[in-house]
Amino acid sequence: MTISRQEFEYVRDLVRANAGIVLETGKEYLVEARLRPLAERDHAMSVALFIQRLKSGASSVVHRHVIEAMTTNETSFFRDMSPFETLRKQILPDLVEKRRNERALNIWSAACSTGQEPYTVAITINEYFPTVMQWKLRILASDLSTDVLDRARGASYSQLEVNRGMPASLMVKYFMRNRLCWDLRPEIRKMVEFFEINLTRAFPALPDMDIIMLRNVMIYFDLDTKRRIIDSIARRLKPDGYLLLGNSETTFGVHDAFERFAQDRSGWHRLRK
Repeated sequence: MTISRQEFEYVRDLVRANAGIVLETGKEYLVEARLRPLAERDHAMSVALFIQRLKSGASSVVHRHVIEAMTTNETSFFRDMSPFETLRKQILPDLVEKRRNERALNIWSAACSTGQEPYTVAITINEYFPTVMQWKLRILASDLSTDVLDRARGASYSQLEVNRGMPASLMVKYFMRNRLCWDLRPEIRKMVEFFEINLTRAFPALPDMDIIMLRNVMIYFDLDTKRRIIDSIARRLKPDGYLLLGNSETTFGVHDAFERFAQDRSGWHRLRK
């Protein structure tokens, strides 16, 4: 039994209202695939019947699980590689020089999923900028989904997950084998603070950021939502800070507060002066 147009539209509107994510017509298959485990857990005979229960007054917890299930959590260590090369060769050296007197650095991974991105930043700093480890360093990481945040805090990854992007030399140095999984070493895990943020809602109190990573998430939002998010991001970035988006993402035509700078196959955005 497949879901009807009305059932798809209900889920589409629910997800858009609560997470800003746009599900275009033709994504019915995605809704069915993502909600099937929830339907089975709820002992519903089909996804369509599960959606009917949602419409008839399911608890807010169930609605939250639906929204989280429809959120894409694709990630990997050193994802796309080139942005992390830019981080290591250009961005961090610049900020280390500029902040050498205050000896403080704030970095925010704003859509961290299961933690690979902020942990990659932590490994990069530990490996290549050991003096910064003695600074007041804060690596903040946030996501909408409490489930993926729990996984991120656990910092335990499958062989496939560590093989995706993590160089073998760093895997051996920063991970410990635990049966079928690889556990991140405690000294790296404790470098990252995880917390829940819905980017489409008002942000909680945050320190001014030197680096904000908002990679591969803006593609899921409509234009108005993108503008609101970028506006909030701009107000939390230091005047000489760096904004990193996905390689296919841009603020052009979205918000005029930023300008883009290219670096090899990557780049960054900075506030206009």
